[in-house]
Amino acid sequence: MPKNLTANRASFTHRLSYAVRHPGRVPRHLRRTARDAWLRYRSPDHVSYYRAVMRSDTRRDPDAAVGSRSRERWLALGQMQFDYLLRHGLRPDHRMLEIGCGNLRAGWRFIEYLDAGHYYGVDISPDILVSAQDTLQAQGLQDRLPALTPVRDLTLGFLPEGRFDVVHAHSVFSHSPLPVIEECFAHIGRVLAPGGWFDFTFDRTEGEEHHVLREDFYYRTETLIALAAEHGLAARFMEDWEDLGHGQSKIRVTHRPGDGGRS
Repeated sequence: MPKNLTANRASFTHRLSYAVRHPGRVPRHLRRTARDAWLRYRSPDHVSYYRAVMRSDTRRDPDAAVGSRSRERWLALGQMQFDYLLRHGLRPDHRMLEIGCGNLRAGWRFIEYLDAGHYYGVDISPDILVSAQDTLQAQGLQDRLPALTPVRDLTLGFLPEGRFDVVHAHSVFSHSPLPVIEECFAHIGRVLAPGGWFDFTFDRTEGEEHHVLREDFYYRTETLIALAAEHGLAARFMEDWEDLGHGQSKIRVTHRPGDGGRS
């Protein structure tokens, strides 16, 4: 089914129409709405809010917490991400940073493929990182020596300059308000190696930008490309990702030509 790129999912008319078409999903949405109200009250900022969302979701099902309704879907989405990067130049000797690595849906494949010690995963949720450790053990990848680190924000100040050839963030900006994305853009150039790239997915709209319950954010492509440019980065829309039928869209960010490998 093609994406609906003009709908405002936060509007009352859209929510009413959706409820009529999908009555079985209404109870889950009401539970999310109630949780949203409670977490808004308890959480002073978006990162702490979404960390609490992940804690709640991980407690129920770690695979569902990263957006997979079944183990089969978890495996398929991880394979999709891995295959795409492989087609786009990922090599075993690359050093990779995965932002929002979750429970290693794609990460375990990257860890298996990359040279030992070349994978670094970060996430705002300590709970999902515990599940990531379970994935490592289940896949027998302990000797690959991946790093898994909880973070408070996306300033990445504890990481070395120019370290990573590939930075990957799947289904992170789809859950992030614009200031969080801008924070990432402001600092990602420092850790990105010359000639490296940063791929991220986002929920795309061609209509009004909006969010649903502070969990799902919809942006216009040109908004994110312009924001990257403000921080000295070149960005382009990856059309071939959409050919795969994934619900989100993808942008690739690199250093601007002639900037000396820094932004």
